[in-house]
Parts: sequence; C-alpha cells; structure tokens
Amino acid sequence: MNLRKILSKNIKKHRELLGISQEKLAENAKLSTMMIKDIEGCRTWVSDKTLINLASALGTDIYRLFMPDFISEEEVYKTVMLDLVKATEKIKKDIEIDLENTINLWGIKQK
Repeated sequence: MNLRKILSKNIKKHRELLGISQEKLAENAKLSTMMIKDIEGCRTWVSDKTLINLASALGTDIYRLFMPDFISEEEVYKTVMLDLVKATEKIKKDIEIDLENTINLWGIKQK
C-alpha cells in the first residue's frame, strides 16, 4: 500500500471516528472542502503545514496518520505506551527543572 493511500484512509478513519463531516474537518483544519475530498480520494498530496493542520483538527499525532492497517492492536498499544512513557519522563524532568529554578529564585536552602 502506498503512503498516499495510507494517509487518505487514516484521515477518513479519524474523521469518521470523530463523527465530523469533510466540511467540518476542512473548517477546523483551515482548508477547503475540496482539498479534504482530494486528500481522502488520493488525488492530491499534502504539505507539511497542511499535515500539521489536519493532525491538529483530528486530535492526533502526525505519525498516526501514516500507520498502516496491518499493524496489530498490540503494536499500536506498545507505541502508545512508549509515547506515554516518553511524555511522562519529559514532564517529570520539566517539573524538576521548574522546582530547582523556583528554589534558586527564592533562595531556599535545601536540607
């Protein structure tokens, strides 16, 4: 399956899961309805900006729009879990940095 077909199928799948029309997706992604029809119909490719707008309007990550159907649910689950672990680690690190900066800012001495 080529990349254009995977992308168009996944955009349509995500749109239908959200229960929105092509018109609503177009509005949310700041695109024309014709552009959405052309993308879902495999008649056009998308720019990076359009891809960002589509993923945002669909409430998903860009890479998920390129995941083929033959990937098992278990593999998808593993990917999601890895994403969550990475996000949690980043949040934890950011909190530690913020706490350290606050302590330094206020001149609080640690025991």
